[in-house]
Amino acid sequence: MGNDQALIRLEGLSKVFYTEEVETHALSNVDMEIRSGEFVSIAGPSGCGKTTLLSILGLLDSPSDGRYILDGEPVESLTSGQRSRIRNQAIGFIFQAFNLIGDLTVYENVELPLTYRSMPGAERKERVMAALERVGMAHRVKHYPSQLSGGQQQRVAVARAIAGKPLILLADEPTGNLDSQNGNQVLELLKELHADGATICMVTHDPRYAHEADRSIHLLDGRVVSTDDVGREVLQEAGFGVS
Repeated sequence: MGNDQALIRLEGLSKVFYTEEVETHALSNVDMEIRSGEFVSIAGPSGCGKTTLLSILGLLDSPSDGRYILDGEPVESLTSGQRSRIRNQAIGFIFQAFNLIGDLTVYENVELPLTYRSMPGAERKERVMAALERVGMAHRVKHYPSQLSGGQQQRVAVARAIAGKPLILLADEPTGNLDSQNGNQVLELLKELHADGATICMVTHDPRYAHEADRSIHLLDGRVVSTDDVGREVLQEAGFGVS
């Protein structure tokens, strides 16, 4: 795929949740593009639709209306099996709560998604160790998540996400459960991965972290209110108090 084509394109995307007789419009007529090699933040206050949007981008949920085109292919035409395969091979997920499996070692947590591919064991080991080296956690391969700090757990989660060499990394509030020092370290790691060529889409409610991306898409009440290069004025217009 050439850089003249968006890796992700959303056209008029909407998502409505129905509970009893109440309709909740989580997303309304969202248009956006993410190109290969970009670091994009999706920013906005709690409840604005950020996580819903990321769930749709990660094929964990489906829109109620509109189109989602991933790497040139319309997502609505995919079968359930195809969606699962793309989630495993083309999308790397980094969650706020780390989502590591407690009774698996660091090595086993990073290896797990690769076991669902037809990949020789030697290649799996090479990828796992390369990913752990990349995030500075290769010395903890035999440790369990409970033996790690929050910042270390998130580094392992990043290793798990990049071991599969995905088209895009989707990070949902990756610093949300960390103190400021560990949060800054994880953000620096994401910036290093981006500098190495990774495409990253990060959801955050924190304007400090949104500011670090190449470009920020601001949501308010399920709608895009601005999409531009990140700057102090743009953040303030989107309702962030930036001092």
